[in-house]
Amino acid sequence: MEIAGAQTGRLGLLLGQFDQAREMAQVRLTGLGDEEYLWEPVPGCWSIRRRDEAATPRAFGPGEWLLDKGAPEIPANEYAEVARQAAGGMSVTKIADDWSVSVERVEQILAHTGTPEPDNTPITTLAWRLNHLHFEFAGRWEWTFGERRQEPKLLVDFTPSAALALDRFWALIDRWRDSVATVTDEQLDTVGFSQYPYGSDPDDPFIAVLAGSNLEFIHHMAEIALLRDLWRARFTSAG
Repeated sequence: MEIAGAQTGRLGLLLGQFDQAREMAQVRLTGLGDEEYLWEPVPGCWSIRRRDEAATPRAFGPGEWLLDKGAPEIPANEYAEVARQAAGGMSVTKIADDWSVSVERVEQILAHTGTPEPDNTPITTLAWRLNHLHFEFAGRWEWTFGERRQEPKLLVDFTPSAALALDRFWALIDRWRDSVATVTDEQLDTVGFSQYPYGSDPDDPFIAVLAGSNLEFIHHMAEIALLRDLWRARFTSAG
């Protein structure tokens, strides 16, 4: 991967942000071992599990190891995005289809007033967070720069080996970055340039997709960094 110098154009700013986040993340993930990768800090974590040990109703993957996934829902931190989609003209039916929830659930969210209650979501392992990112970037590459035909849930062969998972992940991230660097200004503004089926990509200009992908990368890598800190401190007592 070749990183360009500082740029002030729209694509340059997004690439620069992504490059810096990637550099920090790779440093933070140096030395990751298998035990830490699969560490469950509390009971009931989501993680990757062997096919015959899957603990969630929609766990998926093409091989022996699956990524935990629960029943479909729209988390409270996405209520504002749902409202923006509806205000932008996306139909309630389309929003419901994107999130795999009922039309009634979307209508309930759009009618919600005040501050949403915090989500009661599971704690996820470092393996889950890393492989969630891998799955999403692999699918988005396939449905933007690839053949746009492979099922995203079958693109990543999840593994219990931290070293192998990281090698595969960084190779995919570099492919994504190199492909994004070729995008033209016209393509940045093209609605549906990405046809990734899990989300609103087909209805968004590609520049919005890129900004969202950067955000996804940054926030999950921040969570991974915290899990690494907790792993190191897990046997340290206060005082």
